[in-house]
Amino acid sequence: MPRGVCVIPGRSEQVVAGADIKSGIELFVNRLDSVESVLPYEYTAFDFCQAEGKKRPSENLGQVLFGERIEPSPYRFTFNKKETCKSVCTKTYDTTKPEDKQKLDFLKKSMLLNYQHHWIVDNMPVTWCYDVEDGQRFCNPGFPIGCYITEDGRPKDACVINSEFHEKDTFYIFNHVDIKIYYHVVENEALGARLVAAKLEPKSYKHTHPDNPDCSGVPMDISNKASGEVKIAYTYSVTFHEEKNIRWASRWDYILESMPHTHIQWFSIMNSLVIVLFLSGMVAMIMLRTLHKDIARYNQMDSTEDAQEEFGWKLVHGDIFRPPRKGMLLSVFLGSGTQILIMTFVTLFFACLGFLSPANRGALMTCAVVLWVLLGTPAGYVAARFYKSFGGEKWKTNVLLTSFLCPGIVFADFFIMNLILWGEGSSAAIPFGTLVAILALWFCISVPLTFIGAYFGFKKNAIEHPVRTNQIPRQIPEQSFYTKPLPGIIMGGILPFGCIFIQLFFILNSIWSHQMYYMFGFLFLVFIILVITCSEATILLCYFHLCAEDYHWQWRSFLTSGFTAVYFLIYAIHYFFSKLQITGTASTILYFGYTMIMVLIFFLFTGTIGFFACFWFVTKIYSVVKVD
Repeated sequence: MPRGVCVIPGRSEQVVAGADIKSGIELFVNRLDSVESVLPYEYTAFDFCQAEGKKRPSENLGQVLFGERIEPSPYRFTFNKKETCKSVCTKTYDTTKPEDKQKLDFLKKSMLLNYQHHWIVDNMPVTWCYDVEDGQRFCNPGFPIGCYITEDGRPKDACVINSEFHEKDTFYIFNHVDIKIYYHVVENEALGARLVAAKLEPKSYKHTHPDNPDCSGVPMDISNKASGEVKIAYTYSVTFHEEKNIRWASRWDYILESMPHTHIQWFSIMNSLVIVLFLSGMVAMIMLRTLHKDIARYNQMDSTEDAQEEFGWKLVHGDIFRPPRKGMLLSVFLGSGTQILIMTFVTLFFACLGFLSPANRGALMTCAVVLWVLLGTPAGYVAARFYKSFGGEKWKTNVLLTSFLCPGIVFADFFIMNLILWGEGSSAAIPFGTLVAILALWFCISVPLTFIGAYFGFKKNAIEHPVRTNQIPRQIPEQSFYTKPLPGIIMGGILPFGCIFIQLFFILNSIWSHQMYYMFGFLFLVFIILVITCSEATILLCYFHLCAEDYHWQWRSFLTSGFTAVYFLIYAIHYFFSKLQITGTASTILYFGYTMIMVLIFFLFTGTIGFFACFWFVTKIYSVVKVD
């Protein structure tokens, strides 16, 4: 029987014998995190009620890399059995004992930073739904540990929900939850039922008799200057409700519909499409009008006197394929960029098909890592082909740099961030065994595949260029301000960034503000628009520079579209200071450390797109020109 199907009490005698039916419902707990800190913690790091003797569910690579730590909980229900104010456990703290005081202080600090529980029932998040502005209802896949009333009587975070939270310089812990589990009856599956939603409401009660709680009375307050003995009794109530209008296949919809609305996404798409249409029109005008006339005029020139009157991009035909400076580094960047480009395309394509939805925890990261490892062959092949066409001969150095330079920078940054997480005791710290596994994937699979790709790349003949390169470089005339390298590179990244900055906001929200991201269809469309925009913007600027008789297009084309990553970095800095409430040195270092990894990957990705587009453009226009 499928997961999520439970027997309906009172009708179990009609169930087919031998069917795998479960009447018990187990609740799992995930890591606790906060929008005010980048450091998540495992459930066991807090002194909450623990599940004894239960096996921890296995986690995939993506979950480990994202810091998810799913564990069994002491909360366990029987289907359709109502429970009222059931005791889970009671925690006692004696502030005169250093160990107890440390546990209580850690709990207070977590409430001050608004750390959130994340509970799971039948692979669905247990949500806390509450009203927000404009009469809308937001369903948060988490709920706070507690809240704090400041010394001046100002309620912080969740303390605004209850007027009884009024004591100054006091913490209020949510030690009771009212859980509502919704199910849908499935008549054609042995008269069972499927769970379609789980919601809760956090409450605070100072139980007079912890051993026999009644869930009434004043809230559970903990003074910031509390001393002596502090007792916290954890309780829960659970009810079951039949929901006929929600099907099991659409049970995530109520969570996703409460997320930011799609009309903002459509605005982003329309904004990007306008930019693409503008650039496409410009490129079409160049290719079909200006360029066509230039080629027709140049091909009609037969006399030497006419040839001396040539101008523009035709004059640099003998230098256009001259090897660039630092050709080794450029070829390595192109190889790594190709690897990232293919990985991104395939991952987003699978995500659009629904294989990598939020219900499949960690699937997105697992898919991306596995694809990157398996795409070492295209990286080695592209790097070798272009390095050979640049006239390079140090093929061993080329393949080693392709295998280790960019991945090594990312891993070094990642390892330093992991050391900080280890030092802080965060659940996001990758275990040593997982680090060894990642290194094994890199060294034992990705590196050999890169060597295989490089072997075939070097074995093939060098890329044939449509025109010959002169032995003596042509002198480049004095350039105007707009055709100099730096202004062109800076201008080139503006339009691609304009296509993605709205989508970028939602992506950063999902990473740092712990919001669920699911609009992969929009993301894939923006990805295609970004590829087109980077290509067209680079081609336009490349043509203008060639007309100014500047033939150094290789690095310029890579950096023009790659400069979009610099705007990404500037936006990430703006996002940190304007949108986030992150505090603490460790969290700040972690934010910018992980941001630098994303910026580097984005730089290689966009730069490779720009180079390939410009390479195609240059090859195309010079292949149709008659050169004497």
